[in-house]
Amino acid sequence: MSATRYRRFLKLCEEWPRDESKKGRDLGTFLRQRVAHAFREGENTQLSDPEKCDQMYESLARINSNMYREKFPRAKDTSFTGVTVEECRMLLSTDTVSGTSVLKGHGQTKRRKMGTCSRWTRRRRVCGRP
Repeated sequence: MSATRYRRFLKLCEEWPRDESKKGRDLGTFLRQRVAHAFREGENTQLSDPEKCDQMYESLARINSNMYREKFPRAKDTSFTGVTVEECRMLLSTDTVSGTSVLKGHGQTKRRKMGTCSRWTRRRRVCGRP
C-alpha cells in the first residue's frame, strides 16, 4: 500500500509546476522536499498515519488540478490592493525580494501601494509612513 502512495506522490510532484521566478522558494520545490523527507525509504517506507497521507494527497491533487479556481471563478484578476496578477508575480519574484531587481523602484512603489505596514503600525507611525 505504501508503494502505491509513494508512486502517486511522485506523479503529483512531476505534474506540479515550478515557478522559476521564485528559485528555491516556490511551492513545487517545497512539496518535492517534503515528499522526499516523508518517503525516505521510497516504496518501502512505513507510514504512521496512512489516512492522513491520503487526505494530504487528495487535497494537493485538487489544488494542482485547479478545482477550486474553476469552482469559484474570480470576477477580476486583481486583489483588493488593485495589483494585477503579473505585478504580484513580479513583486514576489526572488530578484525583487532580494533587492536585485532592475525594476526596484517600481517594486517599491507597488509595495507601498500594497501596504507593507499593518494598521497598528500605521496608527503608531512606526513604519515611517504617515
